[in-house]
Amino acid sequence: MESRVAGLFESSHFADAFAVPLPTGTQLTIELLAQAVFGDPSWWFRLLLKFRDVLVAPFGVKSSDTLRAEMQTSGKAHIDFFPVLSRSENELVLGENDRHLNFKASVLVRALANGKGRELVATTVVHCNNSFGHFYLFVIGPFHRLVVRSNLARAVRKLGSLVR
Repeated sequence: MESRVAGLFESSHFADAFAVPLPTGTQLTIELLAQAVFGDPSWWFRLLLKFRDVLVAPFGVKSSDTLRAEMQTSGKAHIDFFPVLSRSENELVLGENDRHLNFKASVLVRALANGKGRELVATTVVHCNNSFGHFYLFVIGPFHRLVVRSNLARAVRKLGSLVR
């Protein structure tokens, strides 16, 4: 099974996927797994996010605090400031469309290729709507990769301590 977001946009300007093996015995719901990946960011990611918020404010991009507050008052399903768009037993899709770019992120659980265990896959796909969207993506791209890899590793470490 592959992610539903992989071919979502007719033309994507950015797409990546990272996977980590799940600890043996992990039997959490997809919501709890997604929460482990995106819901408890590290201190250095929160610092990067504050820096991002200050830099993009003059361009009319909502801050993470504003998005978080909107999610909390909307009553919609969300993880941190990301709205949940769809859910199946093995995949949760988050995302947002704005005037600069559209993005979708997926947390997927699938069997390892060797059939011995499962892995957690985080996939991101972005379509830019204008020049600022391209610029924004260029600036955050390297940080995005670092953050997703780090969040996956951190989530698996936490999950490993729960199933022992």
